Amino acid sequence: MNVRLTFLTAARSAPLLAERFDDDRPLDRTGWYEVQRAAHALQPLGAAELRYCSPTKRSRDTGEALGLMPLAQPALRDCSMGRWSGATLAEVTAREPGAVDVWLGDPRAAPHGGESLLAFISRVGGWLDTRPVDDGGRIVAVAEPAVVRAALVYALKAPPATYWNINVSPLSMLELTGRAGRWSLSL
Repeated sequence: MNVRLTFLTAARSAPLLAERFDDDRPLDRTGWYEVQRAAHALQPLGAAELRYCSPTKRSRDTGEALGLMPLAQPALRDCSMGRWSGATLAEVTAREPGAVDVWLGDPRAAPHGGESLLAFISRVGGWLDTRPVDDGGRIVAVAEPAVVRAALVYALKAPPATYWNINVSPLSMLELTGRAGRWSLSL
């Protein structure tokens, strides 16, 4: 018995260089426009039996704008960044360059006082593995780019450092098929 789970990355809430850790801003004007422009192509996602989203404002806004009316899942929240919350990567690098190096180099490290990369990937993977399996069932989850990256690393059983080599654009999709502990990437 397998399930098909499609992750849809939330539309943007700020230009890339203005993104902040633990950012919970709503969609910006460009994000709303992108959702409206893509809505027709994303319409098949509405056939999913179960519809979830990250608890962030932009994930909820994206799901609602597409008519999915998703249920927010705390396990799909972005990585907890502790004292770095609200800052940009450039700001944190200027203040704590050594801590940023440790964070980027060691998946078990959490120099910010929040969640390590490994703990984050495990949390998202735990959510994946507890999805109801109804053979042929379809699930959609609107999530932050970081959550989609974590899900892919977990599903493929890739080394945690692989996370840093995955780029996820707004409104991109990732489809996984399988069940707990046995996920496959569908392209």
